[in-house]
This record gives sequence, structure tokens and C-alpha cells, in this order.
Amino acid sequence: MDAATLRAIQAPIKERYKTDPKDAYITLKAHGTLDDQNIACKVETGRLLAVAGLHPATGGTGLELCSGDMLLEALVACAGVTMKAVATALEIPLQSAAVSAEGDLDFRGTLGVAKDAAVGFAQIRLIFDVETEAPQDKLDQLLKLTERYCVVYQTIRNRPPVEVMLRRS
Repeated sequence: MDAATLRAIQAPIKERYKTDPKDAYITLKAHGTLDDQNIACKVETGRLLAVAGLHPATGGTGLELCSGDMLLEALVACAGVTMKAVATALEIPLQSAAVSAEGDLDFRGTLGVAKDAAVGFAQIRLIFDVETEAPQDKLDQLLKLTERYCVVYQTIRNRPPVEVMLRRS
């Protein structure tokens, strides 16, 4: 898709959101069910069923998906799509581009082995490898706008309040 096509597709959407901001507010949802036999959760992805389980560092088999990996994969997917959209809009030619994410975890926190060990990622690194002839100032703008508009990156960075509840069926 070229920049003109992207602008043509997004123009009426942007106009509708300017006219009626309530239309831009959408609730995304995810749903999973706990596995009856294994320590796992079956997550409905809309395309297929993803089975998440314990990471091998916490006693898992490694046969199921790790939720930490899935978080990094969601970050890579969102950042990659965002970068491609921004590069298209700014008409920055990318001969090739790849995105990767790494996150450091201390599994002592997850297993309750050390109270001073945090549960969750201590640090996440998001890396873009691009092949392009674009000047550095354009690449700086590409990175800045990718960060600004990547939903998953901004969610992790800004840590929105999360409400947790237990409902009895």
C-alpha cells in the first residue's frame, strides 16, 4: 500500500473520529479458559486457540506458549505494523526491516523464592533493524512517530490502571 492509498483509507475514519470522538473509543477484548487437565490457559485469538502454560524456568514443559513471550510478540507485532504505516505515510523507503524485543525476567519473583525479586520484566528492549537509503533525520522521525503511535509500546510505557476482579459463576 502506498502513502496516497493509506491516506485515502484513513481520511474518512479520521474525519469521523474528529466529528464524533465517541466513535474512536473501542473496547478490545480477550478471553481464555483454564485447562481442566494441565496448568494452562486456552486463549481465543480470533484466528485459532493459543494454549499458554508455564515457562520451563518455572517448571513448564515448553510445549505451551509463554505469556511473557506473547507480551513481547504483541509488542513486536504492534511496533512493526506501526513502523510500516509511519514509513508509508512519510514515504520513507525501507528495503527491509525487522523488529525484535528482548525482556529480562528474574524468575525468583514469579516462583516466590525471593521477596526482593520483582515479578515481571525488569527491562524490555525493542530493536528495529532497517535497510534504507533514507537520511538520519527521517529515520529519527520514523522512530519517534513509531514510539508515539504504537499502542502496545505506549501501554507498557505508561502503565494504565488495571482493575482485577473475581466473579463467581
